[in-house]
Amino acid sequence: MDKETSIPSTPDAQPVKPTAAKKKAVVSKSKTKARPVRTKVRSVKSAEARRGSKKAKLLALLKQPGGASLEQLIKATGWQAHSVRGFLSGELNRRMGLRVLSSKPEGERIYRLSAR
Repeated sequence: MDKETSIPSTPDAQPVKPTAAKKKAVVSKSKTKARPVRTKVRSVKSAEARRGSKKAKLLALLKQPGGASLEQLIKATGWQAHSVRGFLSGELNRRMGLRVLSSKPEGERIYRLSAR
């Protein structure tokens, strides 16, 4: 016999093909449900850091009237340049809500905290 099977009990029965499992239709979720909106500042932490931590060292350097260069920040933490810049934008700006100003007056970029 080929892939079709027949039912011999009735003379006028049609051959029945074996069927694969029926796929259930995927029902999309309602588009009316409200999704949480991502905000830039998730939670504002205090501008304080544990004494002696790298975060405290960076904050002290950035609070100086003249600010601090990228090289000074790298030397204070031992981090690579991209890690320091990521900390400035991620931790200080987004998480803590501090405003970090950047200027390049005489060749080297200077970072400092501003009063909001």
